[in-house]
Amino acid sequence: MRVSEAMTRDVRVATPGQPIRDVARTMAEIDAGAMPVGENDRLIGMITDRDIALRAVAQGKGPDTPVREVMSTERVLYCYEDEDLDHVAKNMGEEQVRRLPVLNRDKRLVGIVSLGDLAQKERKSAGKAVSGVSQPSGQHNQSPRA
Repeated sequence: MRVSEAMTRDVRVATPGQPIRDVARTMAEIDAGAMPVGENDRLIGMITDRDIALRAVAQGKGPDTPVREVMSTERVLYCYEDEDLDHVAKNMGEEQVRRLPVLNRDKRLVGIVSLGDLAQKERKSAGKAVSGVSQPSGQHNQSPRA
């Protein structure tokens, strides 16, 4: 099965100039701890609830702080829509991530795949991902795409 068969196509995407307050509100609405950051349908980073807590709140930045000031831009992980779902699930486990942006081969953002998507489509794939996400950090050696 391919990622495109399991991914969510209706992706909420943050923009670099958007206030972190809006992103936090959206994360709460969709019950997600991470959102892709995009410009012109290109993935340029990710923002997580942890980014907001540690790079904004802990440093005294206000709720109107733009996403670009706290988002992660280094080591942005993603997968391609035509990749094998089982392979991507294994990588998610190794990288200990619960969601991955999905790109087409032109590197345009086309969706997002989550552990929940994996669980609905392939129990075997979801099991591989969950077992990896549940391991302590530092026990994985596969390098991500960037």
